[in-house]
Amino acid sequence: MEVKIKAIHFDIAEKLEQFINKKADRLARKNEDISNVDVSLKVVKPESAMNKEAIVKVAVPQHDDIVASKTADTFEEAIDMCLEAIERQLEKKKGKK
Repeated sequence: MEVKIKAIHFDIAEKLEQFINKKADRLARKNEDISNVDVSLKVVKPESAMNKEAIVKVAVPQHDDIVASKTADTFEEAIDMCLEAIERQLEKKKGKK
């Protein structure tokens, strides 16, 4: 599985990159169909709280791509919420099989 991380208009910290990779690996272990994960991070309005946006796109062969976008106070929180939403969508797709 391949994980691509794109930080828009800022440099990503090593710690955040490791966090994302760890979460993506955990998601891939639960769902072996996942071929790659694309993560886009951006700061929406620098002067306000709840300004970190994460967009996670998961490519699953035999299905449409699954996308989740969340905004939170920290990137870690936004990533967690995105992956929870993606897990729910994957469970729905499994139920339809």
